[in-house]
Amino acid sequence: MSRPAFTGRRFLDDEPLGEIAKYIDWTLFFSTWELKGSFPAILQHPQYGPAATELYGHAQELLGRIVESRLLKARGSYGFWPANSDGDDIIVYADDTRAIELFRFNMLRQQEALPSGQPNRSLADFVAPRSSGIADYVGAFAITTGLGADELVKRYERQHDDYRAIMVKALADRLAEAFAEYLHARVRREWGYGVQEALTNDDLIAEKYRGIRPAFGYPACPDHTEKIKLFDLLAAERVGIKLTESCAMMPAASVSGIYLSHPKARYFMLGRIGRDQLQDYAVRKSQTLEDTQRWIAEHLDERDAVPVS
Repeated sequence: MSRPAFTGRRFLDDEPLGEIAKYIDWTLFFSTWELKGSFPAILQHPQYGPAATELYGHAQELLGRIVESRLLKARGSYGFWPANSDGDDIIVYADDTRAIELFRFNMLRQQEALPSGQPNRSLADFVAPRSSGIADYVGAFAITTGLGADELVKRYERQHDDYRAIMVKALADRLAEAFAEYLHARVRREWGYGVQEALTNDDLIAEKYRGIRPAFGYPACPDHTEKIKLFDLLAAERVGIKLTESCAMMPAASVSGIYLSHPKARYFMLGRIGRDQLQDYAVRKSQTLEDTQRWIAEHLDERDAVPVS
């Protein structure tokens, strides 16, 4: 396991939007406007081409204005910490002595039978077990390109320009995802295994690189409350990102998650959670069954749900 170039967190105060914009996935931008097709081929589509070309031109014009006038800010926090796994938990240590646990990211494991003898995965599988004696690490990040977006949206709404108001939100969202891609490329270099990368934007979109950046609330780790630990670790509020009571991120154009560097790390669907794992997870989270169920209810097998009074 390679050691990252540094441990602890670092803050990103005002990253260059022009560089971040190079990482935009324009295919997803068009899907926001219900124009289905991959970019740039969609610009030549016999049915959608003219509308897509016009939309792309307007988006480029507004994006240029945002970049040139610095109408949005790209800020974030990221870093690396010594880590090991213990069962389905990822232990995050204070320093390389590994004597003090800061906390544990509590993960869940697939329980449904999988085809062809595939193993039931947990994200903790991609971090070296404590019992192995291997000094492994985990990364973490929280970034946003939404600072200034609300003000810009309101400016266009006052001008009764709903089209550009919606466009600002769509571009801010795409820039946030682009920022996540831009920062992950830096992280892979700083971790030592991405130094020789020579990837195109299509390669990045296809995730042709080592490592993953799972986000809490998504299929492999659906519990949004793990963001609370993540945000404390990163001091995310210092860069202007906050969590609501439901653990949604504000500004909305924000992305957060962890970095796992294992060469075999892959994203996966968790599937349904049985009563036995729910009970185990509640104990590891130091929560009641009812509280735990409330946050991951949609992933529970209905037969194993706990009655809530």
